[in-house]
Amino acid sequence: MTVTSLYSQQRGQLQREMILSATPVQLLTMLYDRLLLDLGRAEAAQVAENWMVASENLLHAQAIVAELSSSLKTELWDGAENLLGIYNYVSAALISANLHRDVERTRESVRLLEPLRQSWREAAGQLPAQVSPAARPGMSLGIA
Repeated sequence: MTVTSLYSQQRGQLQREMILSATPVQLLTMLYDRLLLDLGRAEAAQVAENWMVASENLLHAQAIVAELSSSLKTELWDGAENLLGIYNYVSAALISANLHRDVERTRESVRLLEPLRQSWREAAGQLPAQVSPAARPGMSLGIA
């Protein structure tokens, strides 16, 4: 086993442990962080005309947005329908960005999602620690 593969294995284990021990709000911020990382990578790949890498990142971003949408409990608060509308819009924008190789649609998605990420981070900092539920959003998405 090489040092690189050992490091990669240890990093993966640490990431799994972080996910398993995270509170729901921490998981949500992790999803947003990965979503915006994917979009940043997609934008850079689109600018470089590396369409395969752009597509991979846009598809992963779409999967995260789908997870965020499906885990949203619209019956629990009034603003949920508006947030779902943003998720639906971003989902369509990411599909268009991928199909039409449109970097502006990727950038638009970042502009819409970055303030949401910041809001969730602020909320996470204000909430007391909670026990994590057994089932969490993002577990099947390969957040690492």
